[in-house]
Amino acid sequence: MNHTTESPVTRWWWVRHAPVVDAHLKRITGQSDVDADTSNAAAFQALAQRLPKNAVWFTSPLKRTAQTAQALTRAGAEQVEPLVEPAWAEQNFGDWTGLTWDAIGADQPFWNAPTTSRPPGEGSESFADQCDRVAERSHELNANFAGRDLVCVAHAGTIRAALALALGLSPEQALAAQVDNLSLTRLDYVGGGNWRVVGLNQVC
Repeated sequence: MNHTTESPVTRWWWVRHAPVVDAHLKRITGQSDVDADTSNAAAFQALAQRLPKNAVWFTSPLKRTAQTAQALTRAGAEQVEPLVEPAWAEQNFGDWTGLTWDAIGADQPFWNAPTTSRPPGEGSESFADQCDRVAERSHELNANFAGRDLVCVAHAGTIRAALALALGLSPEQALAAQVDNLSLTRLDYVGGGNWRVVGLNQVC
């Protein structure tokens, strides 16, 4: 008789941070450390009720994710000290950080291959670069926290990268996913390189 052992399911709860404060709306925030607007108490309460207990929490190194996690705790989510995960940072847009897309213009060579081209400036990344770092760290955390609930407060690009990993999407396909502020995206890692999508961009 053959006996098979099922892998424990690791449940990922991806939360996009609250909107940035008005001064930075419609600008490319990228890895700039701007504040979040956490004034929407009703939205935080609704989202907090959806999140699991006894979870491992992560934020990116950017304070808008830490501020969002703190607001979720105040709204009733489990009180924990999130782990800061550098791989969850938003894409680095280099010299374009802080600008508007209109200011960059439509005649940039970047637009010929927007998912693989890097903006000008030291340390800048393409979206494909972001997908690679999110995938690498996700594999490590699936091994380190098998069978756990992982609440990750992160950024739109980070969550699209996680979705690309789960569904085997190209970076171009992943960019088509809508990821709203304070939305919840649920992914399960079921083992053997396999994932299932439980929910995408759920706004509470």
